[in-house]
Amino acid sequence: MAYRHGGNIYFDPLKYPRFGSLYGLDMGRWPKKRRRFHRDTYSGDRWNLGDFILWHGCIDSDDDICRDTPLGRGRPSWNIQDASVISAYTDRTLSVYCGGVDNLIRHHDYTMAVMESIRSRPMSRFWLHGEHLLVHGKKMSKSRGNILYIDNLLEQGYRAAEVRFFLMYGHYRDRLDYSEASMKEAAERLRSLRTIAEILARKAQGPPRGGIGREVKGIFMNAMDNDLRLKDALDGIDAALPRERVEGLSPREAASALAALRRVDYVVQALFD
Repeated sequence: MAYRHGGNIYFDPLKYPRFGSLYGLDMGRWPKKRRRFHRDTYSGDRWNLGDFILWHGCIDSDDDICRDTPLGRGRPSWNIQDASVISAYTDRTLSVYCGGVDNLIRHHDYTMAVMESIRSRPMSRFWLHGEHLLVHGKKMSKSRGNILYIDNLLEQGYRAAEVRFFLMYGHYRDRLDYSEASMKEAAERLRSLRTIAEILARKAQGPPRGGIGREVKGIFMNAMDNDLRLKDALDGIDAALPRERVEGLSPREAASALAALRRVDYVVQALFD
């Protein structure tokens, strides 16, 4: 699958049967004549219908980004770096592999092809591609002057947990659009959930009892099992635990609900300090 040409090393996607399967690429478009693409990456949302580069051979001995290796003097391409890092830490199938939606163009199919060509097992059980974060409907860029840093939000009085909550309070397949209103809404929803958690912590005594804990757990699991719909899960829990209901719980019922919320927060990591 990998071969040398002119000092470089390339990967022939036609030798890997699942190539293009993440994106849904029509392999019938693949040219019959061999083509090689020499750069690490290319601008724009296009597929390079040809062999992609794995290793750049270096001719100039003074090139300070190249190293002497068993493959000769050179450097790895971007297309092999993810696979290299993963293989250094585990040889098991990953549960989830994540990236931005732009990685569906070339990069993740390249990574999967490389990994599964040297292993007898799938690289990952699930591949998740998240949409991008916008600011007032626009992509962040220096030219627009709309780059927003976490420090900016902390200086406005938001807590780190509220920033985290804002970033996860949605669905990963949908674009997330920052505005002052959307940030405030997310922070207020988290504060509401944390208030409920504080009330439960004060009331809880003794071993958990009652079905409220199973109810909370069920709401969370049903939404998460539906393509990780975390916003639906948290909104459902908030609706199931209005303050009036929580105030009326017995100590053991409160302990049941509290235990369920702590299990939820093992994922969310924002509901408790």
